[in-house]
Amino acid sequence: MEIIQCRMCHIQFPGEKCSRGLGVCTGDKEESCIVGKIFNNDGSLWLTFMGCEKNCANVNNVKWNVFLVNIRCCRSHDLCNEEIYI
Repeated sequence: MEIIQCRMCHIQFPGEKCSRGLGVCTGDKEESCIVGKIFNNDGSLWLTFMGCEKNCANVNNVKWNVFLVNIRCCRSHDLCNEEIYI
């Protein structure tokens, strides 16, 4: 598979609809679909983002300032990041 379509949302806060960048992006052979979740120190979800990403890598609980970040990548089929969104 050379290109892939991914669900895109630049900013989504918990319990709300996508507030920035809603749509679909097309990734080339070097890109994957991504879902990123940023958590507060207490473990509560602060922000979710989705889209296309070059050199994507799965990460768990990476510390970023006062937040923890989890990232999931996929390339199995179009819009695969909708399934790993949860």
